[in-house]
Amino acid sequence: MKTAVLTGIRSMKIVDRPTPAIVRDNDVLIRMVTVGVCGSDIHYYTTGRIGSQVVNYPFAVGHECAGIIEKTGKDAGLLKPGMAVTIDPAMHCGECDQCRSGRHHTCRTTQFLGCPGQADGCLSEYIVMPSYCCFPWPSGYPMDQAAAIEPLSIGYYTVSRADDLKNKTAVILGFGPIGMSVLFSAQQTGLKQVFVTDKLDYRLNIAKANGATDVLNPLHTDVVKAINTAVPLQADVIFECCGQQDAITQAIEMLKPGGKLVITGIPETDTIHFNMDLLRRKELTIINIRRQVNCVGPAIRLATSGTINLASMITHTFPFSHTQAAFDLVAGYHDQVMKAVIDFRI
Repeated sequence: MKTAVLTGIRSMKIVDRPTPAIVRDNDVLIRMVTVGVCGSDIHYYTTGRIGSQVVNYPFAVGHECAGIIEKTGKDAGLLKPGMAVTIDPAMHCGECDQCRSGRHHTCRTTQFLGCPGQADGCLSEYIVMPSYCCFPWPSGYPMDQAAAIEPLSIGYYTVSRADDLKNKTAVILGFGPIGMSVLFSAQQTGLKQVFVTDKLDYRLNIAKANGATDVLNPLHTDVVKAINTAVPLQADVIFECCGQQDAITQAIEMLKPGGKLVITGIPETDTIHFNMDLLRRKELTIINIRRQVNCVGPAIRLATSGTINLASMITHTFPFSHTQAAFDLVAGYHDQVMKAVIDFRI
């Protein structure tokens, strides 16, 4: 089978590898149809690492994916060959203290698709996953959107960690696919208003088109002053979705006393600084997000509910043979890209 692998910084090629085999009773062999290019993939592509996760070349990346079941083990539940599925890329042990307490996303021995030292990614013609990672995708809905369920599930989980948002004010800092997924999910909670900031005007236009109350570019506007003026009592919750120090600083200045800062963005550095005086005086709560847990099903239902425009997230589609071009596009924020998808059918 063909597999796209990283061979160095900003270097990639397509190689031949053996098609994976079903080994365990709950294994499922999946023919890839669509794979989304994620910001974490770009970190590995451009820097070779995310924190302690360092690429050992050659390495296959990719974790946002959907496909068609080709074959199953004898204990794959209701999954059958020919079914379309979207994939939860996190494989857990089910036995450690984290798994036993329902925290599969912080499993002590997680094997995550496309994560160095854990598992090869899904930019291959075929992958094998355990049945519990395979979620049926409803017929009649586009397969490119099925590949976007993974980021949407993270947005859904992020919003769930903020608890009750009804009649409250939220701010989303950073409007890539995760920020967009947070917006879609937050809009289901009955919140009063949601502001969005980003340094790319075209992404702010997408946010506004998808129902953001107001949008602001920190390169042109003092967003702290603008939002604190618009919301004199300050924001109830801020979703940090870009992994930037300046966004963290802005968030603390915009939150009301007792407010919540939910951090989903992945910084390129290991250290972020906080204004401890404001954190303490306002008694702010900081919530870190590690992927998601039990939110793939809700994300599928949200995507197919007719209440959000998930198609507006996917701005570019590439054939598998042009995978590196897709990575270069996303890495450079070219051509007003929001989400690029690799489609094995073209």
